[in-house]
Amino acid sequence: IGLKQMSVIRLKPYFYIHVADTNRNVVVVEIGPQTFTKQEHQKVLSGPNAMIMIPPRHYCIVQNPVLRDEEGNIVFDENGARLRHGDEEVRREGEPFPLYPGEALYGKVSPLQVVADNTALRLRAIRDFEDEELDVTRSAGDEWLFEGPGTYIPRVEVQVVEIVRANVVNPLQALRLRASRKFVAKDGTVRKAGEEYYHRDAGAYLPSVEEEVLETVNAFILTDKKALHLRATKTFTDVFGSKRLAGSEWLVSHNAAESHIPDVYEKVVGEVNVTVLNSRQYAVVVDPVINGQAQLGMRELRKGEVSFFLRPGERLESGIQNVQVLDSEEALLLRAVEKFQDGEDVRVPGDRWMIYGPCDYVPPVAVRIVEKRRVIPLDENEGVYVRDVKTGIVRSVIGKSYMLGSTEELWSKELPPVVEELLVRDSRTGKGGKAARTVRDKTRVVVFKAPHNSAVQIYDYTAQKARLVFGPDLVMLGPDEQFTIISLSGDKPKRPHVIKAVALQLGPDFMTDIVIVETADHARLSLKLSYNWHFERDAEVPSRIFSVPDFVGDACKAIAARVRGAVAGVSFDDFHKHSAKLIRTAVFGTNEDGHVRNRFLFNANNLVISNIDIQSVEPVDQRTRDALQKSVQLAIEITTKSQEAEARHEAERREQEARGKLERQKILDEAEAEKYRKNLLTLQAKSAAVESTGQAIAEAKARKEAATIEGEAAVQQAQLASEAEEIRVNAELEETSARQTAEASHTEALNQLEVDRARDLASIEAAEFANIVKVLGGETLKSITTAAPEVQSKILNALGMQSFLSKDDSGPLSIFTQ
Repeated sequence: IGLKQMSVIRLKPYFYIHVADTNRNVVVVEIGPQTFTKQEHQKVLSGPNAMIMIPPRHYCIVQNPVLRDEEGNIVFDENGARLRHGDEEVRREGEPFPLYPGEALYGKVSPLQVVADNTALRLRAIRDFEDEELDVTRSAGDEWLFEGPGTYIPRVEVQVVEIVRANVVNPLQALRLRASRKFVAKDGTVRKAGEEYYHRDAGAYLPSVEEEVLETVNAFILTDKKALHLRATKTFTDVFGSKRLAGSEWLVSHNAAESHIPDVYEKVVGEVNVTVLNSRQYAVVVDPVINGQAQLGMRELRKGEVSFFLRPGERLESGIQNVQVLDSEEALLLRAVEKFQDGEDVRVPGDRWMIYGPCDYVPPVAVRIVEKRRVIPLDENEGVYVRDVKTGIVRSVIGKSYMLGSTEELWSKELPPVVEELLVRDSRTGKGGKAARTVRDKTRVVVFKAPHNSAVQIYDYTAQKARLVFGPDLVMLGPDEQFTIISLSGDKPKRPHVIKAVALQLGPDFMTDIVIVETADHARLSLKLSYNWHFERDAEVPSRIFSVPDFVGDACKAIAARVRGAVAGVSFDDFHKHSAKLIRTAVFGTNEDGHVRNRFLFNANNLVISNIDIQSVEPVDQRTRDALQKSVQLAIEITTKSQEAEARHEAERREQEARGKLERQKILDEAEAEKYRKNLLTLQAKSAAVESTGQAIAEAKARKEAATIEGEAAVQQAQLASEAEEIRVNAELEETSARQTAEASHTEALNQLEVDRARDLASIEAAEFANIVKVLGGETLKSITTAAPEVQSKILNALGMQSFLSKDDSGPLSIFTQ
């Protein structure tokens, strides 16, 4: 039978059941200890159930709790205990209680929440209520903190939102906070919604519900080598008490504080390193800050030894600069950019002057260093172009060291590209070598080495006159002078403007040209002619050699015209036979005696053709070339055949002479051979006789020697056998003697060992007996001697002895045995 069907239910203490009265439709609670007798109109709905027991520092939540009066008693009506439907109630430690019908336990009995130090509970009111402990009226939605250490007592009107932990602020740190709404901070400051601020005190900080922690800010460590560049994002008063306007910038150095945490309205632009100047350095600060104000446009000179931080807006002009140290051959070209007093002189903007060494110089802010100059060392064959910046006059300084003045500068002389190329080509290191790739210094005087037996023409465009320099010599151009470029014909046949040169070679030299001529019988020939030439110098008018720009082309054309005219009047055969004389006569002409002259002079430029060499004559027409080739081949064949016949005849003659000499030599050789054959037969006969006699003598001597050797061998063999027998007998005797000696020694050693063993055993037994006697003592021995035989036997057995003998001076010998 189930508990609910039982009529009598015995309830233990602190147990209860719910009983329904079916007559009144009311459910009541029966609490033990009691014996409950169920009536017919009653029905047990649940139980027995244990009462709710809440240990100390625990709580539980009861849903739909019973209604209590002001004294805390449960309010009942005709339907039983009245309930607060939809409500909840927190119950803490106390007497066990039952759950009335309609009540329900929410969750389970839980321990009270302990809030540790540096933590807090963020609470939110979910309904309006009066907080009697703090005497505060809470409205729904209000939030506050329950700070530890402490035990939080829960309320149904309050919801725990989260656990808030304190932020630990280390030294040199700060918490950046933002106010979520207007409130009064712990230090009494009124904070507006959205306002950001710092909490700088070291230690644990528990932000309130109105505060939002944005970040932990670390301090910047300031040293004598580093400062902090800050910019204000809003007008405010900083931690040093200075008012900062929005957009203003400033430095915080170690003189103000050892460390600095930027304020919420301070933006760190960067860290500024210290600028250090030693005793040999200086710097110019542009837009310096003086008394907190930036002096825009000003420049301030700072000399070492000094160290400083560049303030916002300040910058170094050209960085840190070294003091200008000048030796005795150096100088500085200076220019004034502002009016200032320089000793006794007043410098106005634009003035230029020089400072000469040896000295140290630091330019003031009103002075610019244009350049550092040094004495230009010049050999006697070197020079530079110098231009006066005031007058514009350019001059050349040659052969002495020179320092430019304050109004002077080096001038670059430009040359035509063809002249530059020719100068580079002529400056090759050696014959066939590569041209040097060094760039010409245009401020240096142009120097050209005129070769031997050459001439160079230089034209001065300012004075409008030319000058000649004959080599070998060194040509140095003035500022307004240029080389006259020589453009000559070249190649074979000659083409104009092939050869370009600075110097004109005076010869003697040669040139080669190809001339096409036609004979009277219309045979076209190509002549390759080479001319020897030279110039004759005119002392009165030396420039005449330059009067013809292309003397090569002009001379070759003139000679070719004469040769063509002379060849046109003769036939091919005559020209082929007398070509050299015909060409020389045409070019050089004849004198009054009819002899050919030895020179051809060009009066325009004193060019002399001294000789003509005909290097080759070739027909231009193919048929003429073939006919000439056939005739040449036929002549060669005729010559070759005649030479072959002569050679063959000579060979046959020499062959006949050789054959006769051979036959004669053969006869002489055969006679000489017969003579030697006779001598050979004589010698062979003598050799046979000697051979037979010598063989008999040798055999007799051999037999004698063999018998002698056999006898000696037998005697020696007998001697060796006797010696061997003697050695064997002696070995056996020695072996027997050694064996007997070894056996005797062995026997003696065994006997000695037996003696030693017996002696050692006797010594051991004597010592043992002495020890026994010593241990037993005299009285014991006396008792043994007088004891009965059975006792003596037991004593000996106990002592581990077989027999015992005793004797003294006064009594007889006593022997005991087991």
